[in-house]
Amino acid sequence: MTGLPLTEIVHGADVQDRDGGPLVIENLGNLYLLLEKIFADAGYQGPKFRDSVAAIRKQLVVDIVKQSDYAKGFVLLPKRWVVERTFAWLGRCRRLAKDWENMTRNALAFLKLAAIRLMLRKLCNRS
Repeated sequence: MTGLPLTEIVHGADVQDRDGGPLVIENLGNLYLLLEKIFADAGYQGPKFRDSVAAIRKQLVVDIVKQSDYAKGFVLLPKRWVVERTFAWLGRCRRLAKDWENMTRNALAFLKLAAIRLMLRKLCNRS
């Protein structure tokens, strides 16, 4: 698991994660047809998100990674570190550190540039 972004979507803050999630799956289109499972946090749990993903890609399984009810303090969640590491990598781009953009297409462009930069750095480190 590399944690590199497969696709990106930027929308307004009035769209909840579970409502914007299917947009990301739709944006994949016919790419990554071998993708079998996605990991999502507790914000995506519930039948609404699961059913909308199943309507877009029937073979795709949604696995919700949520914190245990019995955990106290910091607990490392499985697969969650991959997402957090990617956010940290992207956070190194100063332009993404704050919401400077007033248009979603500009924010998406800078997010894609940051992802391209990240992927190029990962490719160049492999010899």
